[in-house]
Amino acid sequence: MSQTQTVVSTSVGLPRASLQGDSSAISDHAQIELEELGRRDSAKSIRISTGPTTPLSEPLSRAEAWKGPVQFATLCWTLFLAGWNDGTTGPLLDRIREVYHANFAIVSLIFVLNTVVSVEVADNCHLLILAGIRLRSTFECVSDRQVWIRKGSIAQVAGYAINCGAPPFPVFVFAYALNGFGIALQDAGANGYVAAFKKGAATKMGILHAIYGAGAFVAPLVATQFAQLPRWSFHFLTSLGISISNTALLIAVFRFKTQEQCLADAGQPADTTVLDQGNKMKHIFKMKEVHLLATFILAYIGVEVTLGGWIVTYIKEVRGGGPDSGYISSGFFGGLALGRVALLWLNKLVGERRIVFAYILMAIVLELIVWLVPSLIGGGVAISFVGFVLGPIYPIVMNHAARILPPWILTGSIGWIAGFGQAGSAFIPFITGAIASSKGIGSLQPLLVSLSSAMLVIWFIVPSSPRKVD
Repeated sequence: MSQTQTVVSTSVGLPRASLQGDSSAISDHAQIELEELGRRDSAKSIRISTGPTTPLSEPLSRAEAWKGPVQFATLCWTLFLAGWNDGTTGPLLDRIREVYHANFAIVSLIFVLNTVVSVEVADNCHLLILAGIRLRSTFECVSDRQVWIRKGSIAQVAGYAINCGAPPFPVFVFAYALNGFGIALQDAGANGYVAAFKKGAATKMGILHAIYGAGAFVAPLVATQFAQLPRWSFHFLTSLGISISNTALLIAVFRFKTQEQCLADAGQPADTTVLDQGNKMKHIFKMKEVHLLATFILAYIGVEVTLGGWIVTYIKEVRGGGPDSGYISSGFFGGLALGRVALLWLNKLVGERRIVFAYILMAIVLELIVWLVPSLIGGGVAISFVGFVLGPIYPIVMNHAARILPPWILTGSIGWIAGFGQAGSAFIPFITGAIASSKGIGSLQPLLVSLSSAMLVIWFIVPSSPRKVD
């Protein structure tokens, strides 16, 4: 009896006091526990033998192991081109004003028409891009997401091919519109795709947008040189070469497969949540979190593109900078790229939601230095640090969206958020140009400080945790 009691106590964890009771009770209890353990083992066996295989339950094949990184690297190159495009305009802006005899308000049409109004119908999916806002009547037509990314890359090729010939101003601006069409599709598609990764999405998002910053850092180094040459528009030949390589890579890597098929090729099963497209759109627009994040990103990208686009003109006219002032734009975007990688550890240490408040406050202080301290060198250094602290914010917002939004609407929501942000890249630089026409380019810094303060308020309102969706 003592041997039986010892076995039962060890196997089912009965307290020592219970061993003093009736032996039949112990036997009955042990039998119940053993039957329960048997049922668990049986269920576990069933799950292993008949359940769906996940990347965690079975090692990836060699083909699956390399396809994921190759897909990610291709999307990084796409974001490099987007950064290159945004970093190009600032150093060329004064030359464009000179060549086309345009004032601040007129030349800022480049920013507005860098986004377009276009309606396309394909596979019963209606795509509306209004000032960079991506909206589908079915909203999230995942089945052709990669098709739209490729269409966007082709539009960029066409835009750069037109711009490199320095055509009349209306045609030049139209080419910027084609370019904006392409960027809107690719940016939203790439963000949605990376957010759909089940493993390492936060780190990948940071790297993805660091590559964007790298493109925006390199572009002013090249554009500043072309801005001083008679054939200034040949800068767009470089852009054309990059855009052609981007299109070729997208076709070679993603071919003509859907997003779900591409993820499956990389060893990631598709989300099995079934929700018809009409309900998906309804859910997205019912969630205040989506609209708050979209508004925040609108202000953020507005600050980023306005600062990168107009800071060269500001430095030349307010601080007396020379022809090489375009390198200050490169310093801003270089800080942006560096911050997105170098501050990853700090984001994790402090917490991504909390650290955003600190970054915005630091950016406001640095912008005040640029505004109030009449120093060319000091202003240039401060601008680089503004980029450094603003850099991590965009990927953090995308990661936060993945935390607080339901997974079955995540890709569509991020498409909306990223696309809505493009409106900021259009209207805020345009407003800056319009104000500068009457008040002077010195109005740039007060506007940026105001927008940064608005970002602080919006981020405070953004929920920190997910809520249940009915």
